[in-house]
Amino acid sequence: MSEQPEAAIKAVDSLSAYEFHVELNGEVVDGIFSVHGLTSFTLEGEMPPLVISKMVQQDRSNAFNTWTRETLEGGRPTREVAIVAVDEGLETRRWVYHNAYITAINFSDFDTALSELVEERITIRAQRVEEIWPA
Repeated sequence: MSEQPEAAIKAVDSLSAYEFHVELNGEVVDGIFSVHGLTSFTLEGEMPPLVISKMVQQDRSNAFNTWTRETLEGGRPTREVAIVAVDEGLETRRWVYHNAYITAINFSDFDTALSELVEERITIRAQRVEEIWPA
């Protein structure tokens, strides 16, 4: 049996699914549970929607609440939505959804048998997605 020299051993560097944050127009928003449908490009058909699951928050000045109210008032207000992957506190990749708009908002079930927080799922479409690799 031959021994591998230490120089041949490689460390695997990978992203952890729980190390991320979401920004709206450059402002980090809190209360995000998960992001589904993150896609940087597709060769066929339109981009799938992005779904951001978050806690329901009462603060009227919260960036998502403001965007939701503007959407409910009519029109299609847009934002720049960034999903930022982080590794040990350093940004490793960023996906920016340009001219993003809300197409639907769904909620988890209200159920007296559950103790979880109510989850708000915001479905978003965008004009384009830019994937950025920090230097």
